[in-house]
Amino acid sequence: MSDRVAVIGAGSWGTALATLLASGGLPTTIWSRGSEVADYINDKHENRVYLPGIALHEELTATTDLAVALAHAHYVVMVVPSHAMRATMEQAAPFVASDAIVISASKGIEDDSCKTMFQLIEDCGISADRIGVISGPSFAAELAAGCPTVVVAAAETQALAEEVQTLFASHALRVYSSTDVVGVEIGGVVKNVMAIATGISDGLGHGHNARAAIITRGLAEIMRLATKLGARPETLSGLSGIGDLVLTCTGDLSRNRQFGLRVGRGEKVDEILAGMRMVAEGVRNTKSVKQLADREGIELPIVDTSYEVLYENLEPSEAVTKLFSRALKPEFD
Repeated sequence: MSDRVAVIGAGSWGTALATLLASGGLPTTIWSRGSEVADYINDKHENRVYLPGIALHEELTATTDLAVALAHAHYVVMVVPSHAMRATMEQAAPFVASDAIVISASKGIEDDSCKTMFQLIEDCGISADRIGVISGPSFAAELAAGCPTVVVAAAETQALAEEVQTLFASHALRVYSSTDVVGVEIGGVVKNVMAIATGISDGLGHGHNARAAIITRGLAEIMRLATKLGARPETLSGLSGIGDLVLTCTGDLSRNRQFGLRVGRGEKVDEILAGMRMVAEGVRNTKSVKQLADREGIELPIVDTSYEVLYENLEPSEAVTKLFSRALKPEFD
């Protein structure tokens, strides 16, 4: 069996994972949508667009041809923005080997269908027993620079979860295993929404008390939605839940937090988005998470209010007032 790896998506996270895998001795090819990134990785061993200043492993190769990237690959790591996952996976599927393991390293829920990345990959013809997920508190630049990072690998069976765990484990990346795919995915998605909300609060100058409140009540909303969908509560107290939530809400490398900061300081959503080259997944996630919560009949006040700010022109300062004017209730139902 070949141990060749195809990483589909040459953004910062895809590049960080690809160079990690290549440095572990695995033949790794990364697919880039654009030739600028692919050429620079091949010629200079650097992704100067999405991960500038980080030296990539010299054995890592890049291509813009999906068929070339996927040829003889036993592991396929999908790291495209969530809104592009279905279209990219549909294009890739004919070239994916019948016994290949497909791993989602993307965090998101599809608009309208409200499907997770695991479910989208399954929709594209990959059986559930060949799909894994990797998620957790991880900034791409830090991992690529060799900083200690800890994440979780999930699959529906323990055997596959452990296979994915072993694939990614290295001197810099410690990986735990889980069979709670739903919990791992939902934690990784909703935390992006909370990071925007936290950034907005910080941008308004509301201080550390408010930040702690959003993180804590944000976790309650994540748990409420995830457990309704079948997740185990303890998953959300782990790496893909509170771990990822704290990092994304407090770390200055978080694109979602930075986006929220700019909104809180008075910039317009459309203008911020127009000037961003890298995706802040939380903007789209806010819409899709709200759709999913509405479908499931789950109350998520922070998500709902964030949606109103991003999509219905609610003033950020009014959002805080709205949250604070909600009816008083016990902390735990």
